[in-house]
Amino acid sequence: MAKEDEAGGEQAGAAAEAQPRSRRKLILLGAVALLVLLGAGGGAYFFFGRKGEPVAEEAKPQEVKASVYYNLPGFLVNMNSRGPKASFLKITVSLELNDLADVQRIQAVMPRVIDHMQAYMRELRTEDVKGAAALARVRAELVDRVNLAAQPTQVKDVLFLEVLVQ
Repeated sequence: MAKEDEAGGEQAGAAAEAQPRSRRKLILLGAVALLVLLGAGGGAYFFFGRKGEPVAEEAKPQEVKASVYYNLPGFLVNMNSRGPKASFLKITVSLELNDLADVQRIQAVMPRVIDHMQAYMRELRTEDVKGAAALARVRAELVDRVNLAAQPTQVKDVLFLEVLVQ
């Protein structure tokens, strides 16, 4: 009989202990469901519910200034070669400028611009102009050198019109 009382007491204790655990699980499940519903409601409001509210600042298309292009005379330079065979680079470039006033400023310092470009191109090797990545590096270097020579005028880009390595 004592064993039956102990078994009955254990079952009553287990039932009493199981009730708070199931209550905790129910509260936790309710909290998670509430968070999911709040998240879904917030997302729905963000995408669909804000139509009637005025937008603070509408994105207006900005006026894009048309760039001005200035073609430089073609260059024919003897490239830096380590072997007995001479290599030549024939290149024609165009400068992308902000406005027409920059063209006059570039023309005023044209000897300096040509000097900076030729000094750089004479040090190039044939490997330095092979491939798209190599030409991108050459372009970046030419932009830097032209901007240095033409200060305070800023050149946006140097565009290759002709590149020939022989």
